[in-house]
Amino acid sequence: MFKNFPGFNLVEDFLVKYYEKWTHPSKAIKKAIQAIIVVIVTAVVWNLPASFFGLDGLTVVQQRIIAIFVFAMLSWIMEVVPSWATSVTIIGLMLVFTSDSGIKFMCNEESVGKLLSYKSIMATFADPVIMLFLGGFILAIAATKTGLDSQLAKILLKPFGKKSDNVLLGFLLITGLFSMFISNTATAAMMLTFLTPVFRQLPANGKGRIALALSIPIAANLGGMGTPIGTPPNTIAIKYLNDPEGLNLGIGFGQWMLFMLPLVAVLLFISWILLKKIFPFTQKTVELEIEGKMKGGWQTKVVIITFIVTVLLWLLDTVTGINSYTVALIPFVIFALTGVIHRRDLEEINWSVIWMVAGGFALGYGLNASGLAALAVKSIPFGEFSPILILLISGIICYLLSNFISNSATAALLMPILAVVATAMGDNLNVIGGTSTVLIGIAIAASSAMVLPISTPPNALAYATNLVAQKDMSKMGLIVGIISMVLGYALLYLVGTLHLI
Repeated sequence: MFKNFPGFNLVEDFLVKYYEKWTHPSKAIKKAIQAIIVVIVTAVVWNLPASFFGLDGLTVVQQRIIAIFVFAMLSWIMEVVPSWATSVTIIGLMLVFTSDSGIKFMCNEESVGKLLSYKSIMATFADPVIMLFLGGFILAIAATKTGLDSQLAKILLKPFGKKSDNVLLGFLLITGLFSMFISNTATAAMMLTFLTPVFRQLPANGKGRIALALSIPIAANLGGMGTPIGTPPNTIAIKYLNDPEGLNLGIGFGQWMLFMLPLVAVLLFISWILLKKIFPFTQKTVELEIEGKMKGGWQTKVVIITFIVTVLLWLLDTVTGINSYTVALIPFVIFALTGVIHRRDLEEINWSVIWMVAGGFALGYGLNASGLAALAVKSIPFGEFSPILILLISGIICYLLSNFISNSATAALLMPILAVVATAMGDNLNVIGGTSTVLIGIAIAASSAMVLPISTPPNALAYATNLVAQKDMSKMGLIVGIISMVLGYALLYLVGTLHLI
């Protein structure tokens, strides 16, 4: 989908460097050693005596699920292969070794225990949350094809005038807004391109350039928290919170935004204060020159109307009765019928993210459908765990992991575990606001992790401009991330204890 965006060259350079990371000869030996470690550890867990796990009644299928989970954890953390490749492998392993369509002599239900449904494993790729992702991708593609994104940027940035500090605020707010509905990578690339003429006007040795360059990744990372489709960890959280066979909390698109949008706004304002204080402008005014214009014609009108209607339906899901997953397919249908989206446009959808998320959902399905989750709840005294400790440990682990590996992978790894823990703890979690505090907290922690250039694609893109030193990015990323975690968890605690969710 990035080819349609201004700044595609930035994304292309990033993807080339990302690919080189896996193919560079100097990495080959390290990756080979890591791969061997993953295989050996997985094989050991796969073949250990069932008594080793301390779970009474553990079946062979359940033990295989544990081994696959270990494989996923090690592969995602070590990044032996790209995250999406690990997810595809998870689904493949589950189909072949734990399903009713698996290898016959290894999947005899009488000897290995209850088998998983191969249809249900495959259905994780068509989960309603995946449809939510597709709807967001399609809206983004249509907006960029018609030039709606550039036009919106022009219109929205105009009120901020020429004063440098105000322009900085404008880029923070507009980037944050766009990243709620468009991929944060694409948003960062687009906004960094719009900044190029601004950079040329500022002194080469001034700190204002650093403030503007850092504003884009910070806003893109924080803005994603505002909607369920803003970033993969959000949608993964929604999946477990709304699962009819699980927590079934029924949190809607509008309900999510009602609490998270003010949080994002506050965080962006705090980021603005910090950026202009730490990296003050020496030149007090700048001229904004955003290139590109919106295309004329009836198709552009179709996109604008559809975009407005879709967002309204998302916000009013509890009023209309149409859930956010169904709404997500409406723009897909309209754009397909009107010719706004063509066959080749579908190739631009970020399928790697969708596979990444689907693999996480498959893990969650395996834990529950195999009976492993219920067995863990029965065998492990989760009810005796400290809710505060669970909240702090889960948030810190997610934050630390997300600074080094994909935040989607981190969320996919932690959400199924925490969903089981939260279910087992029951009313004990009320003291911290309930299950939603823990799971949405993971989504917040994942988005707050922005310390390193490798932490998020927007960070990498901003770092690639050569306007930002790693120490400056780490300094701002750490400060903003900690503030985001503190305020985010405080909000969740307040909302939960007041029973507003």
